[in-house]
Amino acid sequence: MSLESLSAQLLLNPNADRARAYGAEERAVLSRERAEEAASAIRGWPRYAPTPLRSLAATAREAGVAEVFYKDEGHRFGLKSFKALGGAYAVQVLAAGGGSGLTVACATDGNHGRAVAWGALRAGAKAVIFVHEGVSQGRAEAIAGFGAEVVRAGRTYDGSVRLCAEAAEKNGWQIVSDTSWPTYEDVPKIVMQGYAVMVAEAEAQGARPTHVFVQGGIGGAAAAVLAWLWEGQGARRPVFVVVEPEKAACLFESARAGKPASVGGDLDTIMAGLACGEPSPLAWRILGPGADAFMTIPDAAASEAMRNLADLSVVGGESGVAGLAGFRLAARDAEMRRTLRLDESSRVLVFGTEGATDPEVYHRIVGRAPEDVERAASLEMGEVG
Repeated sequence: MSLESLSAQLLLNPNADRARAYGAEERAVLSRERAEEAASAIRGWPRYAPTPLRSLAATAREAGVAEVFYKDEGHRFGLKSFKALGGAYAVQVLAAGGGSGLTVACATDGNHGRAVAWGALRAGAKAVIFVHEGVSQGRAEAIAGFGAEVVRAGRTYDGSVRLCAEAAEKNGWQIVSDTSWPTYEDVPKIVMQGYAVMVAEAEAQGARPTHVFVQGGIGGAAAAVLAWLWEGQGARRPVFVVVEPEKAACLFESARAGKPASVGGDLDTIMAGLACGEPSPLAWRILGPGADAFMTIPDAAASEAMRNLADLSVVGGESGVAGLAGFRLAARDAEMRRTLRLDESSRVLVFGTEGATDPEVYHRIVGRAPEDVERAASLEMGEVG
């Protein structure tokens, strides 16, 4: 299926206020100071290295822009996703202050649970990870591989979150989640601070974007990236677009409603890590006034982006390519280009938040094994940091 046959929805955020300063209310959720604390801790972990910032020259030419940079999180600490920056960091913080006998728990679509399980293994804690019925067996087995107890419960991610919270209260476990609710905010703040390492590294590697496209989910990663840019650059920050699957667009609907809004249905999308029906209220405090636009894309756009990256010898997972897929659709639509001010001088930054977290699923979509893609040489792909 070609890009020309696919469509997307774009909604300019009616509540965006680019003149609004990043003030005390926002810094109470996320701040550069606390992000730097997280970065300092994470840089001290064994095997730490900045992930590559890849220049996708062929993609930029195709899209009619000056540059496209892809922050490739596919091999972060061997976990194949950016989630190690959040979940594992939060476990370390909790373990440092919680004494012995700590048991951490979370619900996951796959990547966050893997990070929490890995963090618990490093900290000498126990982990109980809840996965819903849509999580692939390969992803569940990867979590168990770090010694975690895996509990399959709930029809969707949001259902698993509730079941995990009930079990944690009953058993005295510490929940480690990047989604929040009224009585649970401190730990999600820690998790999201870790996510900001991605954008801090990208800036250090030379990224100076005019536009940023970031995938949604419950909003934690998008809020972390936006907070870093907003606090650092104010009204001069890049145009910021949040991208979601069309069947799981809780942030898009929240923007339309002007407040956090849930979406129903089975949330059936190949972008499994973004199959969330309820936004994080904490993340929305940043995205609600700060994001410029929200976008929904069909599954086929993500599949096509995965195959396009594979042609450039880059492995991108289903959820990890959503920002790139959204940008590529926007760049081909004249009205969206005009609305987002995309032109031949634009410099675009996207975040490849996962690699092949389930190799079988990746092979089914791309038609090639991830290790074969990575072995392939490509003259069209460069690495700038």
